[in-house]
Amino acid sequence: LQCWEVRKHNSSEWCHFIRSNPDCRLEGGFLDYLEGVFCVFPPRLLPLAVTLYALWLLYLFIILGVTAEKFFCPNLSAISTNLKLSHNVAVFSLTTPLHGVTFLAFGNGAPDVFSAVVAFSDPRTAGLAIGAVFGAGVFVTTVVAGGIALVKPFVAASRPFLRDVIFYMVAVFLTFMVLYFGRITLGEALGECHEGLGLWGWWEEPGGAVAPPHSPIPGYLALYVFYVFAVVLCTWIHRRQRAEGLTPPPSWEPEVPTDAEERESSGTNSADYGEEFRPLLPSRDTSLRILATALSPLDHRKWRRKPWYWRLFKVFRVPVELVLLLTVPVVDPDRDDLNWKRPLNCLHILTSPLVCILTLKSGAYGLYQIQGVFPVWALVTLVGAVLAIIIFLTTSNEEPPKYHCVFAFLGFLASAMWINAAATELVNILRTLGIIFQLSNTVLGLTLLAWGNSIGDTFSDLTMARQGYPRMAFSACFGGIIFNILVGVGLGCLLQMTSSQLVVKLEPDSLLVWILAGALGLSLVFSFVSVPAQCFQLGKAYGICLILYYLAFLCVALLTEFRVIHLSTV
Repeated sequence: LQCWEVRKHNSSEWCHFIRSNPDCRLEGGFLDYLEGVFCVFPPRLLPLAVTLYALWLLYLFIILGVTAEKFFCPNLSAISTNLKLSHNVAVFSLTTPLHGVTFLAFGNGAPDVFSAVVAFSDPRTAGLAIGAVFGAGVFVTTVVAGGIALVKPFVAASRPFLRDVIFYMVAVFLTFMVLYFGRITLGEALGECHEGLGLWGWWEEPGGAVAPPHSPIPGYLALYVFYVFAVVLCTWIHRRQRAEGLTPPPSWEPEVPTDAEERESSGTNSADYGEEFRPLLPSRDTSLRILATALSPLDHRKWRRKPWYWRLFKVFRVPVELVLLLTVPVVDPDRDDLNWKRPLNCLHILTSPLVCILTLKSGAYGLYQIQGVFPVWALVTLVGAVLAIIIFLTTSNEEPPKYHCVFAFLGFLASAMWINAAATELVNILRTLGIIFQLSNTVLGLTLLAWGNSIGDTFSDLTMARQGYPRMAFSACFGGIIFNILVGVGLGCLLQMTSSQLVVKLEPDSLLVWILAGALGLSLVFSFVSVPAQCFQLGKAYGICLILYYLAFLCVALLTEFRVIHLSTV
């Protein structure tokens, strides 16, 4: 029996059904949400349990957003600086460097990618990943892109737009074919060719049966590598043309200066601002004071300036930020001291490895006992404490050590594990809500999961448009989600494969999957045709059409989910 059939039984049998049915076992995670709602809460308190789960779901989105924004992305930026990769604030614009399509894309798309990877790890929740990847694509390319055109009409960058839309349409077509054939192989995830096959070859299986062909040969990860190469090549050609005077710089949108450029243009530096308030006698903060200041997630001056709703949201963020400050180091290359906090960074030597082993496989590795006696977490604690003491005794509060860049890699790993843990809980609670309300994973993915993962991009892109950079925000709508679909699906299926099984089945469970894929493809074709037809001058009419398109798609998707729209069977 499938787990969603639990609501068809008498309420007195719910708990026994959940505990005895293998399909009701949640993969990974620290909490068993199904047993909680059907065994811990009595049936009459089911609405209360659903309300608590919904609030916890919203808080999980906050955890994902805070971790990616405050800890994951800054450490990725520090790593790219140490690797000598170029920086540019304009993501996926005409001057996009390699940093923008690799490290920055990974940072911005971390919640989406981790959610997809976690969902693909269990065949029962693969529909969540498909729904989220396609649902977020439809949402961003219609609602967000249309909102940008409504907020501030602009002239789109022609070549980056055409390049990104073409690559995105190829990625959607690749996923459509994978769903059509019902499986994806190792070669298709990586980008290898099937031996002896053409692009649409058929092969003969043992016993003389003819099997359908594989999906298209270009793999997900190989296609993204090719996309990165195309972006770098286009950037190089454009810069060379500008250097030779063949291409004038665009006049409709200024470049965004970096912090260093702003300080140079104003003739001041960060040291000048504190000169007036510097004490006459030099003093050094104690380690205890440095630790207390570093662990404070509140800026009192900023708190007084902000409106009430910002303060309310900050109250919910403070516990998350405090835990992350305790467990995740952050390296800031733009600061003179690189954000070196000796007492806190020494504490990170102890807490970050503990977070990694206690969140990996829901703590299974951390709780494992060596020789049945000594737990792994105790060994990691012992080694981390020794290293922390050594670093504390051999460094000073004023100057970071030469190996401080190692903390960026440690912070990247710890924040990635936090995101993975939150994404696991997110997928499990969405599956639980789907079982309670008897909804498919696909509709939950294209609505709740897609909206939750896209809310950060929505606010950042619309804010960027209001500040006078709509072209940059519009480019991010199409360029950013290419990473999510190619790496999210490709890496998710790749990690699900084992040495004995190199094929992952991705069979669509309903008509809704095809409607979702068709809606995304149709929206891309609409933009691909209409934007050049308007000479890349996008206004409110284009934005209204996109938003109306998304509302129509959402109505059709919900009507299909509730069987109002269905295929007639003969």
